[in-house]
Amino acid sequence: MQMSSSEDEDDKPDVRVKEVVLSNKKKKMKRRMTLADLKDYCGKPDVVEVWDATAADPRLLVFLKAYRNTVPVPRHWCQKRKFLQAYVDKENAKKSKQVQRSRMQPKVGKMSIDYQILHDAFFKYQTKPKLTSLGDLYHEGKEFEVSVLSVQLRSALGMDDGAPPPWLFNMQRYGPPPSYPQLRIPGLNAPIPVGASFGYHPGGWGRAPVDEYGRPLYGDLFGAQRQELVHYEEEPVDRFKHWGELEDEDEEEEEGPEEEEQREEVLEEKKESARAGILLGNTHTYVVR
Repeated sequence: MQMSSSEDEDDKPDVRVKEVVLSNKKKKMKRRMTLADLKDYCGKPDVVEVWDATAADPRLLVFLKAYRNTVPVPRHWCQKRKFLQAYVDKENAKKSKQVQRSRMQPKVGKMSIDYQILHDAFFKYQTKPKLTSLGDLYHEGKEFEVSVLSVQLRSALGMDDGAPPPWLFNMQRYGPPPSYPQLRIPGLNAPIPVGASFGYHPGGWGRAPVDEYGRPLYGDLFGAQRQELVHYEEEPVDRFKHWGELEDEDEEEEEGPEEEEQREEVLEEKKESARAGILLGNTHTYVVR
């Protein structure tokens, strides 16, 4: 018995491959440039960041970031907390009693202004403020200086007086930080404090970074090249004169000593009687030589 062709087609398995439909999100991820390709495209790969690949036009973005004299975007733009939020939190942390007390008993003399002190502050004791350079932006924590450890930081790290910072041992092993080549670090490229000693005992300053001949690796570790700095007396600066202002010539300095003596000479006085026929006259005359 022969089967029909329609029955043969029904018995065959369906070999057709279903087309995979990608979502818009997956298509977007597929078209996105990788970070390696973006760094290869950019002329300055060091300006490329991880999130630059997710931009609408990553090529244009890295071109603008690598352009000459381009000011970078402040780095706090991607932070979840707001700018200077720590200061706001500190103000909000004040107790309600303290705020209420300041309202009920305000301090007297806050608005009284001494104009003489105000004048001296601007015209007598004014100094040039510390300004940022071109393209340098303010960021939170910029006022903190490198290698200056505050009391709060020392207490948080558990450092005693005269003890080294905990990162000194890694610096002695791997070298000074490359971002601060001119920074003097005691125990690494500068002498340790007086009374301290090298070693790994409590309060010790680790192992001195020297070569096989005992020579320092990173600078003047033992203070052999220390030279006394010459302190020159600063010349007083007249802040009331303007630059380029013409100075008045002293006529007294140009005059000779003879003219001064002649100018200070006292004339001899001579008395005379009034002459006849003269109504207005002077009885005193002077002898001119």
